[in-house]
Amino acid sequence: MFAGIAEQNIEIEESNALRHAAIDELKALKGRQRRRTARAAIAEMPPFRRPAGPTTQRHIRATLRAALNDAIAQGLITFNPAAHVELDSVKRPKALVWTDDRVAQWQATGVKPSPVMVWTPEQAGAFLDAIGDDDLCALFHLIVFRGLRRGEACGLRPEDLDLKAQTLTIATQLVAFGGQTLEGTPKSDAGDRVVALDRKSVKVLKRHLKRQRKARERAGAAWVDSGRLFTQPTGGWIEPDRLTARFERLTRRAGLPPIRLHDLRHGAATIALAAGVDRKVVQEMLGHASIGLTSDTYTSVLPEVAHDAAEAAARLVPRQKRSRAHPGSREPNSSTSTDGCVA
Repeated sequence: MFAGIAEQNIEIEESNALRHAAIDELKALKGRQRRRTARAAIAEMPPFRRPAGPTTQRHIRATLRAALNDAIAQGLITFNPAAHVELDSVKRPKALVWTDDRVAQWQATGVKPSPVMVWTPEQAGAFLDAIGDDDLCALFHLIVFRGLRRGEACGLRPEDLDLKAQTLTIATQLVAFGGQTLEGTPKSDAGDRVVALDRKSVKVLKRHLKRQRKARERAGAAWVDSGRLFTQPTGGWIEPDRLTARFERLTRRAGLPPIRLHDLRHGAATIALAAGVDRKVVQEMLGHASIGLTSDTYTSVLPEVAHDAAEAAARLVPRQKRSRAHPGSREPNSSTSTDGCVA
């Protein structure tokens, strides 16, 4: 099965490369008819898909191992083959912040410093300002500030939102699986949670609901009642993969350095930690099963916060000021002093 996953990953990567090439070619084409023909050809191509990476494959193996252990307990089998599958080790990439120097390097080389990049608060604000007219700006706002997973944001229902209590209940999610979008429960028991909302987020959501009512009126009989808080213009639910593609387009349009949609979740955690929010609160906001996962995963710190921490640490250590002696004298000169190590 894992050999089959490896083969499928190659097919997905080749298919994605062909679609990227076709889109790049479309940008260079001139003439309405030629562009129309190219768009039709792209529409017939398979959509962008994500290959099953090392982390996903380890999750698959863990699930199979648990299922087959149950089968052993029931006497159905005597050997668990999933327990003996060797997979490549997974090294979690370090999350880095898009500082000015890193942005300049990326603009010059086109290479991201790390697979996991985080926007600064200013960059996140610029993104939200740039997408203010987008139908899903409220959805992206929630991911930026509250760290929702994309499937959780797509799966939100109107009844999950309590504007009076300023809370959002995460009780379901939409998952992309085998080219289909399925409804499921949150990723873990900890993922089933209630998220507190700030006043600004409440205002953004109220504007979204007003905009959605107008879209429903315009659609009329064509409106599809999918029971989702965030929908397509005709009411259908938002597919997670299409949300990712939309985010990438909006990022390019805003002229911002590239990050993955999931990296907005990293950014929400980083901003919360930088604002002094307790790690336990951040853990509950993100829906992590343990605080260790929060600490290990979201340790990228904004540069200014790191510098403030360094200065605070230096201030905690008391030092006695040393005075310089006059040349030729062994007595210290009380009028001059120096801190730090003396050569």
